[in-house]
Amino acid sequence: MAELTDVDPRTFGTLYDSLQRAVGRFADRLAYMVPPMEGHAYHPAGASWTWRETLDRVSALRETYQEAGYGLGHRVAILFDQRPEFLFHYFALNSLGVSVVPINPDYRHDEIEYLLSHSEASLAISIDSRIEQVREAARTCENVAAVVSLENFPKALPVPRTSAATGTPDTDTEAALLYTSGTTGRPKGCIMSNEYFHMFGMCYVTRGGVMQIGEGCERLYNPLPLHHANCLSISVSAMLLTGNCLVFPDRFHASTWWRDVTECEITAVQFQGIIPNVLLKFAFDPREKQHAIRFALCAGCEPEHHVQFEERYGIPLVEMWSMSEVGRLITDHEEPRAVDSRAFGRPAPGIEAIIVDQEGREVPANTPGQLLIRHSEAEPRKGFFSAYLKNEAATDETWQGGWFHTGDVVMRDDSKRIYFVDRHKHIIRRAGENISPAEIEACLVQHPQVHQAAVIAVTDEVREEEVMACIVPTPDVTDPQQLARDLLAFCMARMAYFKAPAWYLFLDQLPTTSSQKLHKISLFKEGDPHLRPGAIDLRPLKKKPAEHSAAAAKTHDYATKEIARTAS
Repeated sequence: MAELTDVDPRTFGTLYDSLQRAVGRFADRLAYMVPPMEGHAYHPAGASWTWRETLDRVSALRETYQEAGYGLGHRVAILFDQRPEFLFHYFALNSLGVSVVPINPDYRHDEIEYLLSHSEASLAISIDSRIEQVREAARTCENVAAVVSLENFPKALPVPRTSAATGTPDTDTEAALLYTSGTTGRPKGCIMSNEYFHMFGMCYVTRGGVMQIGEGCERLYNPLPLHHANCLSISVSAMLLTGNCLVFPDRFHASTWWRDVTECEITAVQFQGIIPNVLLKFAFDPREKQHAIRFALCAGCEPEHHVQFEERYGIPLVEMWSMSEVGRLITDHEEPRAVDSRAFGRPAPGIEAIIVDQEGREVPANTPGQLLIRHSEAEPRKGFFSAYLKNEAATDETWQGGWFHTGDVVMRDDSKRIYFVDRHKHIIRRAGENISPAEIEACLVQHPQVHQAAVIAVTDEVREEEVMACIVPTPDVTDPQQLARDLLAFCMARMAYFKAPAWYLFLDQLPTTSSQKLHKISLFKEGDPHLRPGAIDLRPLKKKPAEHSAAAAKTHDYATKEIARTAS
């Protein structure tokens, strides 16, 4: 898509404008597809929609929202799990200048309540299986006019409690509010404009190299959640700009992966870096040699798995770097690629990058430092997120000296290719989810038998990282094993299951600095904490709430059990 390289995404207007353009050019080409999944809660036989059919669905919803008075300045919170109907509502609301606030389906009451209150959502829509939980959370949120059902979506919606602003939606209008984990507790709401989404899509479709994208002829398979920027900001936007088809299952299923990508005629795939290792553990499937995939895009693949993946499947695996806030990608898409390393490529036009030390001074080649990026000196924030909602201090902290501070430690070689080294920020990365240790610590210390808590990331052979809690218990604790189980249940009742610590280590005291600040690095002085004597492993008990009643597989091999569960 070289013809888009020099186009300013600000000229695209709104996402709804781009939808209309796609319909004008690719009306009867497929826009969205859900693979079949027997016994699934929605579209078990699979489903697909052309661009024309998509616009028809969007137009009907647009009329309903408009008649109720929804417009500029309003936000609508949506809990649809991974249903394709999310996109129909997304575009309908976008046409009116209403921002979408996706709700992570793994969120518990406190998290949903915080999101509804903090976002000041005017309306919430939920699937029936979660609607009572959303209604309960909304009871304390005066801004929410009602919680309505997706399956029984009303022909007449309740009127919002505040009037819409005057004006017409444009490129700067907020299109979505996505919540991302921070280092200081509660998730931060990232305000994302139409320009932001168009910039992300542009960065994808103009890469070239092994990532050549045609128009109206591609099928991109992305099993990542629609409430994540990876799928919503990147994949949805890229396919929208090129009239191509996005194929998305409810989640990653290793056992049906090759069936899906062959029967759905997939030409490109996008996933997290843990997926290649999972696929490589499965026995040979003849469909491995029958696919039409030209490239795969992922972040954080281990170099050894990267090499094995390309050798076994014949698919170029493009390593990328991005963040929810930045509205662009850096990708290692040009040959020769450094597949045996953690390289993620060189900045393309529209992205400027420098690497600095702790004092903010640029470091020489082959020296680790923090990655800072911007669009340009003249317009540093062009295409980035607009701000963190109600958190000017965090926005200013991220933007210093005209550069966005990523918090990632990287290194650049003499050819200007950038390599990932480590995360400077204290964020735990578990199976594609960014998790804030501070948020979990705040939950743990509410338990009456926890005196102090420090939450850290430990390595995990399947999930990349897992959450570990180092606990100083109160003096009355006599059974650490039981307390660990109690704390797991305590956390899972209050936050998304993936945030709950799966490892526990009970200590007499936590290490501190001379100023009595917690010094987490010292927890690793004796090696990886989850390998220390006394560490308690509760990973088999850490499951989604719907899975709590299912008996755990009787196996001592965690990796095998986790892969089997992922593939189910």
